[in-house]
Amino acid sequence: MTASGEWRQRAVADETAAFAGLLDGADLSAPVPGCPGWTLLDLVRHTGGVQRWFCVLLRQGVQEPPRTRDVELRLPERLDAYPAWLAAGGEEAARTFDGIDPDAPMWAWGADPHARFWVRRMLYETLVHRTDAEAALGLPSVIDPATAADGVDEFLVNLPFATPFAPGVARLRGAGEVIRFRATDTGHDWHVQLRADGFGLVAADAHQGAREAAREEPHASVHAPAADLLLLLYGRLDRAADAFAVAGDQRLLTRWFDSSAF
Repeated sequence: MTASGEWRQRAVADETAAFAGLLDGADLSAPVPGCPGWTLLDLVRHTGGVQRWFCVLLRQGVQEPPRTRDVELRLPERLDAYPAWLAAGGEEAARTFDGIDPDAPMWAWGADPHARFWVRRMLYETLVHRTDAEAALGLPSVIDPATAADGVDEFLVNLPFATPFAPGVARLRGAGEVIRFRATDTGHDWHVQLRADGFGLVAADAHQGAREAAREEPHASVHAPAADLLLLLYGRLDRAADAFAVAGDQRLLTRWFDSSAF
C-alpha cells in the first residue's frame, strides 16, 4: 500500500459530501448504534470538529503533541444548517491539503510522522462515521473494497501506538501468537503477532522467517470482504456474523477484540 496519495485527499472530500448528504431532513436526535450514548447530532459535531482540528495541525505542521484540541468550530445555531457545516469542513480540508506537502515531517501519534498520516487518518475517521450515520438512519453502507483494505492496513499499522487514548491496547501482549486477517475480495493479508514487548504487523519485507511461519500456522484467523473487516476492527460488526469465516483460538480473538477498541 502506498504511504501517500492524492486519491486519499479526494476520498476525504467524497466521504464528507456523502455524510453531509445523509443529513438533509434527517432526525439528528437519532441514536447512533456504533457510538453508544451519541445522537446523530453528536456524531456530526464530532466528525466536523475532528476534521477542523486535523486541518489546524496540518497548516501548522506541528512538531510535538499539541497541548489543546480546541479549535474554532463555528457551530450552526439551527439544526438544518448542519449539513452545510459538515460539508464546509470537507471543503476546508481540501483547501488545507492543497497547501501542504504530504511528505513533510510532522508530529503524528501513529507510525508515520509525516503530514500524510493526518490525511489518511482523516479519511478513515470520516468514512467510519459516515457508516455510523447510515446505521443511525437505517440505511445500508457501501465501502469501496480497495479503500476498505487501505483502512484495515491503516488501523493495524497504527493500533500499537494508540495506548494513550485506547488503554486496552496495552493488554495485547503474548508469546508470538499470530492472528491473520484476510480480505477475501481484494486478496490482502495481514498477520499480527503478539509479543512479550507488544504487538504489530509482521512485515512482508522484514523478518521473513516469522512471516512465513505466520502464513503457515496462524493461531487464529478472520476472513471476510475488506469492508466487513474494516467495520469489524472498528467494533461496528460482530465476528459471529455470517460475513466472517473465523478459525483458531477463540480466546485469543476475544482478547484481541476486547482490547483493541479504538
